[in-house]
Amino acid sequence: MRASVFGHGQLRLYLLGLLAGRPMHGYELIQELSDRFGGTYAPSAGTVYPRLARLQEEGLVVARSDGRRTVHEITEAGRALVDERRDDLDRLQHEVDESVRRMATDVRASVDDAMRSLRADLAASTAAARARPNRPGGSDGPRAAPPRDAQEADELLTAFRHDLRARIRTAAARGALPAEVLPALREHLEATRASVDALLGPRTDQASSDGA
Repeated sequence: MRASVFGHGQLRLYLLGLLAGRPMHGYELIQELSDRFGGTYAPSAGTVYPRLARLQEEGLVVARSDGRRTVHEITEAGRALVDERRDDLDRLQHEVDESVRRMATDVRASVDDAMRSLRADLAASTAAARARPNRPGGSDGPRAAPPRDAQEADELLTAFRHDLRARIRTAAARGALPAEVLPALREHLEATRASVDALLGPRTDQASSDGA
């Protein structure tokens, strides 16, 4: 969620609406905004504090010291403005909810697409290996893939990991990583690992000893 989701004066109004619930210091307001936006938007202190100062100048908020922190509290004039703009606040919250849902859907779709691509590549590699003729003197059982297939599989997994990790880190840096992403990623990875394990067969003694 980008700050542009707020039109002119909307963030100021949203902050005032939050303070109508209870007095808060600046960091609490930032955290509350992040929670309301499902972690998809977290304003910087440089965004929030100037607006709080403006609200104080307009007599809509008062600031008082609470130890080392400054707590901001809405005034009667501020409450009157919130009541007057209640419909605007409700519409803004609806727009925020819709934006958060769309972003969550987009991130889930990117994870699903990446996993489908990986599964398709693995299936194609498996099909190609099965289509190769038997080696001379070999059995009719499963055929071993040539060394280059192992290298290609390693490159495929590395590229997949780097691409998806970059997408997730970018979303997290923007504060736009929905909570649903981790469960979805874990579910798809477990399913893919189970499919590949079924093709590879039992783990070798060497793999077992390595894990001991």
